[in-house]
Amino acid sequence: MTTPNLLWCVKVTEVLEDHKISLRRRCECVTEGSDETGSRTLLNKIYTDLYITEGQSEEVNTQHEVKQLERASKIQNLHDSPIRCHDIFKSFPDQHGAIRVVLTNGVAGVGKTFSVQKFTLDWAEGLENQDVSVVFLLSFRELNLIRDQQHSLLSLLHVFHPTLQNLPAEQLAVCKPLVIFDGLDESKLSLDFSGRQLVSDITQKSSVNVLLTNLIRGILLPSALIWITTRPAAANQIPPSCVSRATEVRGFTDAQKEEYFRRRFSDEELSSRIISHIQTSRSLHIMCGIPVFCWITAMVLENMLTSEQRGELPTTMTDMYSHFLLVQTKRKKSKYHGGNETSPQELMEADREVLLKLGRLAFEHLEKGNIMFYQEDLEQCGLDVTEASVYSGVCTEIFKRESVIFQKSVYCFVHLSIQEFLAAVYMFHCFTTRNTEVMEKFLGEKYSETSLEGFIKKVMYKSLSGKNGHLDLFVCFLHGLTMESNQSLLGGLLGQTENSPETIQRIINNLKEMKSDSISPDRSINIFHCLVEMNDLSVFQEIQQLLKSGKKLSEIQCSALSNQHLTELEISQINIDGNITDSVLNHVCEILQSSVSKVKTHIFYSLFRLWRCRLSKISCSSLASALKSNQHLTELILSWNNLKDSGVKELCGLLQDPECRIQRLELSEISCSSLASALKSNQHLTQLDLSGNNLKDSGVKELKRFVKIVK
Repeated sequence: MTTPNLLWCVKVTEVLEDHKISLRRRCECVTEGSDETGSRTLLNKIYTDLYITEGQSEEVNTQHEVKQLERASKIQNLHDSPIRCHDIFKSFPDQHGAIRVVLTNGVAGVGKTFSVQKFTLDWAEGLENQDVSVVFLLSFRELNLIRDQQHSLLSLLHVFHPTLQNLPAEQLAVCKPLVIFDGLDESKLSLDFSGRQLVSDITQKSSVNVLLTNLIRGILLPSALIWITTRPAAANQIPPSCVSRATEVRGFTDAQKEEYFRRRFSDEELSSRIISHIQTSRSLHIMCGIPVFCWITAMVLENMLTSEQRGELPTTMTDMYSHFLLVQTKRKKSKYHGGNETSPQELMEADREVLLKLGRLAFEHLEKGNIMFYQEDLEQCGLDVTEASVYSGVCTEIFKRESVIFQKSVYCFVHLSIQEFLAAVYMFHCFTTRNTEVMEKFLGEKYSETSLEGFIKKVMYKSLSGKNGHLDLFVCFLHGLTMESNQSLLGGLLGQTENSPETIQRIINNLKEMKSDSISPDRSINIFHCLVEMNDLSVFQEIQQLLKSGKKLSEIQCSALSNQHLTELEISQINIDGNITDSVLNHVCEILQSSVSKVKTHIFYSLFRLWRCRLSKISCSSLASALKSNQHLTELILSWNNLKDSGVKELCGLLQDPECRIQRLELSEISCSSLASALKSNQHLTQLDLSGNNLKDSGVKELKRFVKIVK
């Protein structure tokens, strides 16, 4: 090697080393929940491998993210294996071709950013993926700030990574770089993949939109690996044809939830009490799949279990967030005004103005689907940035500010659910103060309702009319705020209203009487969740009677089946007649498996009937897995479901199981090849009803061979 070439290589090596140092500084320390000074901690100290799987959930745009998290918690161990974030670009043995573009999907706060930071940190420290030449970490919240500028890819990367200013363009063009785009759901760019403007030169200037689409399509810098993270609602912005691997982050497993709390608290008794309490509440246990919610839960329960005035521990989401708000106001008061005891009402009154302004911001942008805000957004809601961030410790906990490039601040709530909770608090306040302008704008109609139950009912119907459930948790919080326990905590914020036992009962009755015929199943399930937030357990007694009598279950009742309160149950049959979704069936599958986990009195199902339910491949997979755990089933009726070959194959695994005791099987609209093969090994089947099938000659031949074997 000549001296000039040697010097050139040394220079490139020095540039890359400086870049690695810069990345280590950026990624080695993180904030968990808040951005208070001193709250940063080492990523390696708190990082827990998340449950990342290949593939993407169906119906991601039809459910609220919390409901998607609930679904993920049910199927984590059914038929997929987790992928380490470090292996995200590694092909499986049976896969052909390189993995170039990875799209990682996951609900808000589940740990997508921590995953890319961990990947980047381990690369910069020389621990993992050393075949990658250089890593560029970019966030869409930063890219938003230069979306109107013209750049070449080279200059764009230099803006966000100044340490690479001296990296020659020709070196970048021939190396193997990884470009990470974090937070597609926060993007304000217009990514047009059908555009004809092509850019293939890394020094050619164009709009940021065009650069990104050409980079993702492989036209610009084709040697680059691309990793994009997003929340579910924005995943469809990237065409499937551009994605080599789609993955999903499902958050903490049950074991990892326990690990989190045991690692956080050195007091073993305290961590055990917290874990035990979370396990008694299904909604809290599911939400703890999100690391940020574990942080919120730990903060609230530690405060309550170690203080003299403990009170009743929160069992619902609304309870938890009401106490979280109270804990933050206490911390603010202790920090700025000393530690004298003050009532919850006095604490809330002191921060009332700032919190209601935050509530207005949360509400207005929840409607728009925004989770990131800039200074002008705060000012439009009357929020003084300095006052909000310096005066009140509440804001630095609930509200997080990130200084990005150009020293411009970007604001967000610690988690989407906190935004939804504060939005509900603000809406409740608008009702008690008769702010009809806000309510009419939200409801889209003239507002003259004066009763609390009438107001709640109108908002409920508004949420049920939505297509993607973005108001589901908001309306659950609204119902929870009607409870006296939460009003006693937040009275200074909510204002005075009627919440007599009679009023509460009328709200509950309104929920139960809502007709779900005209509401999509994914939406109607939220009626049940609202009942849970109001601590109404009568729905479980009704289900007991329906199950014992063998009567048909509704979608809402299927959802209620899997709730933690259903601990004693003896039934012989389940009947479901009608169109249900995968999410609804998953609730049923969970109760089928619960005889060895939750239900004290074992379940002995002899008949399981699903008619006209449009079961999909995912439905059949979940169902087969659930039924394997129930050895008492003797009749399985799945008539008038368009199972197709893929669905039948999933069920065949159940039929081939030597422990399968099914004697009567009814199927329609299927092909027979897979079924005949499975039935050969089933020694218990005595009745097979295939009415409603267009079998054709090939199907009949398959069945004839089976019949001869039986004889």
